[in-house]
Amino acid sequence: MDMISFRDRERLRSLAYKQGEYANSEKNEAILKKWKDLAGRRKGVPTVRLLFSNFEHEVITPRMQCTGVAARKIETQLLKTLAGRELFDDDTPISATFDIPWDTYVYPFGIKPHITRASGENAMGYHIDPVISDLEEEIDKLRGGSFGVDREKTWQYTELADEILGDILPVRHIMGSLPGAMTNPLVQLMGMENYYCSMYDCPEELHQVMDMVCTVYEEYYDFLEREKLLLPTNAISPIAQESFAFTDELPDNEVRKTTECWGFLESQETTAVSPEMFGEFVFPYQDRLAKRFGLLSYGCCERVDAIWPDYLSKWKNLRKLSVSPFNNENQVGEYLRGTNVIYYSKPRAEYVTNPGPLDEDALRKYFKGVAEAASGCLLEVAQREVGTIFGDYERGKRYVQIARESIQEYWKP
Repeated sequence: MDMISFRDRERLRSLAYKQGEYANSEKNEAILKKWKDLAGRRKGVPTVRLLFSNFEHEVITPRMQCTGVAARKIETQLLKTLAGRELFDDDTPISATFDIPWDTYVYPFGIKPHITRASGENAMGYHIDPVISDLEEEIDKLRGGSFGVDREKTWQYTELADEILGDILPVRHIMGSLPGAMTNPLVQLMGMENYYCSMYDCPEELHQVMDMVCTVYEEYYDFLEREKLLLPTNAISPIAQESFAFTDELPDNEVRKTTECWGFLESQETTAVSPEMFGEFVFPYQDRLAKRFGLLSYGCCERVDAIWPDYLSKWKNLRKLSVSPFNNENQVGEYLRGTNVIYYSKPRAEYVTNPGPLDEDALRKYFKGVAEAASGCLLEVAQREVGTIFGDYERGKRYVQIARESIQEYWKP
């Protein structure tokens, strides 16, 4: 890594001091209590956050000041940690440590996708150019998934961060939830139409592929255990879909088996198929991976209401369920009411992304519906899929305030 200039060093240390102040504040303690209540299956005040992963160009990029490559990497991480609290006053918990994961990877297939990205500044659209057009004839192209770790890269970054920030924010190694996405990487290679048609045209080959990708993940988990790369997934550690791993059911110190860790599964690509098709082509393979996890978080933007009764409800280690607007939210609330599964609400995004002033009346009415649907459930609210807040941080803060007020008024434990 390149050298850190004096100016960049001072910038990083000032951000680290700020993170430490936030982490040790009474407000952070109150926020941590909300997360611990969720972890302990106590129906306290729900958490509410505005997630900015789709508009970092408005939240992170304009506030960057460092010039060196290595310094900018650390600065980006610090700014991301601070954004929820500093800009939006949401319920993002702040750690008193600078967190670094092992640089591990897993590629479920032996071939890479070809994606055409939309042109233009901050454009997000893309098109999948299938590299597999006939699964029956080209199945061998998919073989050869791989995984590994770059220990040297991890330790270089650890040493750099510790040298610059360690006296302010101790460096901590962390691990996110264990990955297990199967349909997404396959659709990235085939395209949605080819994938759906393969269920009818060559079901045996599709089952072979699902077994193939499932086996790669199982071998990856074995690798993590064998190489002693597993770390606790607890408290302020990330789990997929931009949440956190708070729990009182898993170790918070040393772990040796993946069954002591959080995992994450989803299959939004099959949201348009029948529950029976999901049950035939996806669930058996997800079930194999779910057995390797201690706790499970499930779902992205797919419907989960249709597949809950016969499939998702079977997982005794499921603790967090994504509830996007594609669902009958009231129905999901009925399913989860009284259970130990968190209703992870991902509200509609247009109320904040529509141009012009916030329609506060419409916003309150909408979140009243969310609160009522999830009443009686353990509730976590995270506004994802936002493409812009028009660079207006006060807009984001006001949005969080209205959402929080509405949830607190209408949600009933």
